[in-house]
Amino acid sequence: MTDPAPTHGPTHQQIDTSVPHSARIWNYWLGGKDNYPVDEEAGDAYTAVFPGIVTIARSSRAFLRRTITYLVGEAGIRQFLDIGTGLPTADNTHEVAQRIAPESRIVYVDNDPMVLAHARALLYSTREGATAYVDADVLDPDRILTAAAETLDLTRPTALILSNILGHVADYDQARSIVTRLMDALPSGSYLAVNDGSRGIDPVFERAQDAYNESGAVPYHLRTVDQITAFFDGLELVDPGVVPVPLWRPDDTSPAPEPIGEHGGLARKP
Repeated sequence: MTDPAPTHGPTHQQIDTSVPHSARIWNYWLGGKDNYPVDEEAGDAYTAVFPGIVTIARSSRAFLRRTITYLVGEAGIRQFLDIGTGLPTADNTHEVAQRIAPESRIVYVDNDPMVLAHARALLYSTREGATAYVDADVLDPDRILTAAAETLDLTRPTALILSNILGHVADYDQARSIVTRLMDALPSGSYLAVNDGSRGIDPVFERAQDAYNESGAVPYHLRTVDQITAFFDGLELVDPGVVPVPLWRPDDTSPAPEPIGEHGGLARKP
């Protein structure tokens, strides 16, 4: 494995341990240790109302693994731009991709200072490939693209990974605009993978999320299935389309393939 590549962007942010943070709570639900008591308290309060959130978190991670496996093994993709990557856990994008194709190149993007502090775990790469970390906000796609171009050749097909990040963009039209800007910068043959919490499936999940958003934590906005599907407008959806994530090409290691309030899909740019 090669030494970690340098990170890009400001490194002066401080970790606020007094306010729960979604990336750290998500890490807690996945069984990770990179969180604080305030995150565990918020996570436990959420699961007390909706225990199914742990299934959603783990199903989301499994969906990421299966989409990366498809992209590398079947679509021949060797470049990945993973925005809103969150804290390192098992089966990070570069680990899945480089197990299949060691020459794969991955750029991670996040603006959480705790993710930045753990970025070295994301940056170990095979000798044939490369990884890099960009400290940037999803609201600034131009900055992301400029920094990503230092590691990726954006004239070649690239997979854009947006896993549970667009829900942090409060304005839906803005979220769609961000996706459009990013995909416009990628050539034909590129792919878009999106998965996010969905509204209209589980009322208990929706009540728990609404209560979380009112707690003072950084809010996350559930979207309808139609809204999630519209992120793929103009692209060619890979079968089975936009579905609850456990139902997207499940395999023997997937959680139980049942409908949950987390939808996702994968699509190719023609």
